[in-house]
Amino acid sequence: MDLKREFLTLRFALGQYLQDRKSADYRKFIEWYYKNQKTNPEAVKNLFYILHLHKSRAEWFSREGFRLNEFKNIHSGQSCFIIGNGPSLNKMDLNPLNSYYTFGLNKIFLIFERVALHLSYHVAVNPFVIEQSKAEIEQLKCPSFLSFNGAKDVIHPKSHIYTIWTGSTPLEFSTDILVGLSEGFTVTYVAMQIAYFMGFEKVFLIGVDHNFNQKGKPNETQLLQGEDPNHFDSRYFAGKKWQLADLEGSELAYQSAKFHFSRQGRIIYDATVDGKLQVFPKISFEEALKMAKPKNL
Repeated sequence: MDLKREFLTLRFALGQYLQDRKSADYRKFIEWYYKNQKTNPEAVKNLFYILHLHKSRAEWFSREGFRLNEFKNIHSGQSCFIIGNGPSLNKMDLNPLNSYYTFGLNKIFLIFERVALHLSYHVAVNPFVIEQSKAEIEQLKCPSFLSFNGAKDVIHPKSHIYTIWTGSTPLEFSTDILVGLSEGFTVTYVAMQIAYFMGFEKVFLIGVDHNFNQKGKPNETQLLQGEDPNHFDSRYFAGKKWQLADLEGSELAYQSAKFHFSRQGRIIYDATVDGKLQVFPKISFEEALKMAKPKNL
């Protein structure tokens, strides 16, 4: 690698790096750079890795910052449903949801074959999900929020596709998606942060079964042999790569979401049929439909 050339190409990222540390002393950095590129090449290598991250983030923000800002508090005081992908969806009549704001997650489009569901928004952050769903995501009729790193080399730019920066710590709840957000071991947590940014006051979860038939370590990548028993459609990950669920990690993330919603007078309800999650207040789907504000109110 030509480190001098790399340094010049990353100058803007360096500005961010120094600004984050309340310093803009380029002369001191250049002195450090020339001193260490031969005597301590590993230190230089590590710094340039950090600068690459800043550069990627700068590229993301320059492309998406103004677009994402359009969603800030766009649904202030309103209600929404976040639709997970658990088998419990097969026990429900989802047609009434067309009267409400909805977030569909990951491969929710598989249910369109049997339910005329008109989503308000779509969210996916897992690289395997995004790669396996490329064609379907590009054909969605609603805004789709995808992780920048998962989508940048896979998804073609489309007016309905928005990329989000998911580089923060796993359990940090972001109230402003313009500065990035956390994946929290589950796409549901990402949807919660987007819903918060949009101003939703009441969020209702369905299809968040929080119950997986799996063997292995949390987040471990495996090739699923046979039909998929963990989602509403047996084809979901059948014969495909997926990452094992991290139930404990996601519970910690959900606790964080619960705290941040509640301290602003907002609330998340769990209306999943026979769900195993024990973090949010439990209500029935029928109760949720009565409590939620329809789109036209």
